[in-house]
Amino acid sequence: MIENATGIILRTRPLTESSLIVEWISPSTGRLSTVAKGARKPKSPFAGRLDLFFEADFSFHRGRPGSLHPLREVRVVRAPNAFRLDLGRLQQAAYATTCLEQVTERETPLPELYLLTREFLHSVETMPVQSATVFAFELKLLRELGLGPDLSGLRLPPHVMDLMQTLLEFPWPDLQNLKSNAATLALLGQWLHGYLIYHLERLPRGRSNAIRACPLSTHEPAPAQ
Repeated sequence: MIENATGIILRTRPLTESSLIVEWISPSTGRLSTVAKGARKPKSPFAGRLDLFFEADFSFHRGRPGSLHPLREVRVVRAPNAFRLDLGRLQQAAYATTCLEQVTERETPLPELYLLTREFLHSVETMPVQSATVFAFELKLLRELGLGPDLSGLRLPPHVMDLMQTLLEFPWPDLQNLKSNAATLALLGQWLHGYLIYHLERLPRGRSNAIRACPLSTHEPAPAQ
């Protein structure tokens, strides 16, 4: 059966000398694995269309659940270049991928998490690289999973609580104007470190790199890992 979807490419990896496995997140299909046959050939119709964090309309032939579904067509909607040019942005985007892989099941519709991922990637692409963006993603992701912290019952300094509330409620574009000192960000990062381990059983891979990706000019000490 042929299906159409819109999605974001989370990972790609070789399958054979000529074929590529492409991992998507889509609002209608959730995390989906497809195989792009012949995609690694120079004259492939997929050439230039299957790169990390590209957003695209695509069609695939659905097989049995959990299998590699043959990819048929891809039409790129948005092709961000910032992740190719900036290691820090790439590390933060890659961290979102590992979070999603850890907390979701394959082929389960995820409209809210798709939207969260889309907004986060756009923020990482267009805004200054900062740890607050990562912390905002973690907090919003936990809330969507029903694991968000109960702010009324936390014993944290008021300035940390205020920052947490801001990251949860601010629209993504407003985060670039966020005013918070390095010590407050570090305290929040340390608290989230333990909270993530407690609720997710282990820390998603790449968190240290995502946080330390922030330029030294911000003078933000990396939270303890």
